[in-house]
Amino acid sequence: MPFFEPITLNTPRLVLRPLREDDAAVLFAMYSDPQFMRYWSFAPMTQLEQAREYLSRLMTASASGKDLVCAIDLRETGQMIGTCTLFSLYEPSLRAEIGFGVSREFWRQGYTQEAVHTLIGHAFSTLSLRRLEADIDPRNNGSARVLERAGFVREGLLRERWVVGGEVSDTALYGLLRSDR
Repeated sequence: MPFFEPITLNTPRLVLRPLREDDAAVLFAMYSDPQFMRYWSFAPMTQLEQAREYLSRLMTASASGKDLVCAIDLRETGQMIGTCTLFSLYEPSLRAEIGFGVSREFWRQGYTQEAVHTLIGHAFSTLSLRRLEADIDPRNNGSARVLERAGFVREGLLRERWVVGGEVSDTALYGLLRSDR
């Protein structure tokens, strides 16, 4: 039986739902934006087909129960504004990583925090995970704020971990325990 099952989670302003085929255009808009992609571990997309292939991989990982990838929709309009994901599950230790991204036009409105808080609650209560981890570029102050407000603790730094677009960058590691909440 797969560990992660597709779910729909509701918040006051958002719906976290399984990805759909028609989400490719929104993913392309996000992942082709150089400012959005500034701190990601891969270069901005240049073609819609890249978003379709990426979406296919995400949907396959979700369908197999390997990952839990949720689209983030505005409850009021149904507009997709980002994604929030649990991945890299290590079931014997009840540990997984969390990742998130929201389109730039929706930054600084609390949507990412709301989605992350909801997915953390699902991870610790419904899934009974013991630990969540996040890996971000230490220069990414926005993601660091989201994680710290959610209770994550910066636990370490991996120097020169990534090379993206010819630029070398570090990784800041964050952790959150179910017992921390």
